[in-house]
Amino acid sequence: MQPIQIQIPTSFAQTPSLSGIRKIGLAILLVGIAVFLLGATGAFAASPLMYSVFSFGMVLLGAFTYIVPLVREHSAGIQNTGIMFSKASHRGAVAWLIGVGMTGFYVLLYWFPEYLTHCIASVNWLSFALKGKAADQWFLYGTIYTLAVLVMGVRMIIKYRHSKYQIVRTLSVMFFQLVFAYLIPSFLALMHQPDFYFTYFWPLKFDYLNPFTVRYYLASPNHLMVFMIFWGFMMTLVATPVLTYFFGKRWYCSWVCGCGGLAETLGDPFRQNSDKSLRAWKIERWMIHSVLVFAVVTTALLWLNSSMQGAILGEASGMFAKAYGFLIGSVFSGVVGTGFYPIMGSRVWCRFGCPQAAILGVLQKYFSRFRITTNGDQCISCGNCSTYCEMGIDVRAYAQRGENIVRASCVGCGVCSAVCPRGVLSLENGPAQGKTRF
Repeated sequence: MQPIQIQIPTSFAQTPSLSGIRKIGLAILLVGIAVFLLGATGAFAASPLMYSVFSFGMVLLGAFTYIVPLVREHSAGIQNTGIMFSKASHRGAVAWLIGVGMTGFYVLLYWFPEYLTHCIASVNWLSFALKGKAADQWFLYGTIYTLAVLVMGVRMIIKYRHSKYQIVRTLSVMFFQLVFAYLIPSFLALMHQPDFYFTYFWPLKFDYLNPFTVRYYLASPNHLMVFMIFWGFMMTLVATPVLTYFFGKRWYCSWVCGCGGLAETLGDPFRQNSDKSLRAWKIERWMIHSVLVFAVVTTALLWLNSSMQGAILGEASGMFAKAYGFLIGSVFSGVVGTGFYPIMGSRVWCRFGCPQAAILGVLQKYFSRFRITTNGDQCISCGNCSTYCEMGIDVRAYAQRGENIVRASCVGCGVCSAVCPRGVLSLENGPAQGKTRF
């Protein structure tokens, strides 16, 4: 018996060619990145401002020249042609190169910032304008992070311009990143106030419920510092369960969170790379809930140790906090969570490691009104929904059975609904219990 051979039409196996203007934009973008990397060696140490304006300016000009023509060249809606054959979007050589580059940047940022000295100096002018002091590696990172969300947010809006939900949601994450995660912390520094991010709270921002932090802030005569602790407690203990009950975890993971904002914008070209296998789902559940247990136990031990004047842990109490910060805050959320976008999809951290997502997921699955309803009779099994699910959910399997999707991991991004050609999927709020939920 001869084996059956399936020939894939060449038109499907090739990615769409770039127009002339987009090729120019890509070239300008790459030149800007090259100038930025060259500047890290000190080649422009004598003119840091010129280095900053030229490198960042070239990157922004190239990015927008590459992105904006999509409005004219592509009709509204999802374009699937060649996405699984692209060397950039589907684990090809370009994707690996991007992943290695992003991972290398995070390694330098966290552990070898001395190699970024000239890059940091290039944004001193902006740091003095916003914070009143010289830049450090975190200001450089925050600037690059925010620009990535804003620029790729424009791409996201153009790509999903047929969906009002996607437009508003993208504008939301762009706003919260720019204002709450970048400008407000900079303004606090300018006013000589402590560093604080109002869109992050325990357990994602582990330090905000650290007994040493809480007692130091509460003992301060600064009323703003007292309010910061009050804000953290209210968001963790009140706002999180209440908002999740009404809207599911999407209110935070897809509308507010900076990690989710980067995943939804910069990570969007790689969302189809998430593993949809049952094995990946099992690993996901074990890993994310293990991180949550680690955060809860560590926090409880620190509070117990503090209440007993250090009788339990002694000087080792600081080691617990540092271990969490290193393993979870640096290695997992930064190096792996973002650097692996091109290989494992855009929600590696959110799916496998974020303790905030774990808590929101439990609340969403058992105590929330949110669900994605399906109309199985209309499903044509095209697989778009499963392909584009960044959380690795096999959405098509639910749609084929006509089952509503109530998964702890679902971040409610709504892309599955946006790419469905038959309107099978709908994001809804309904009764928190009962057969209509499931």
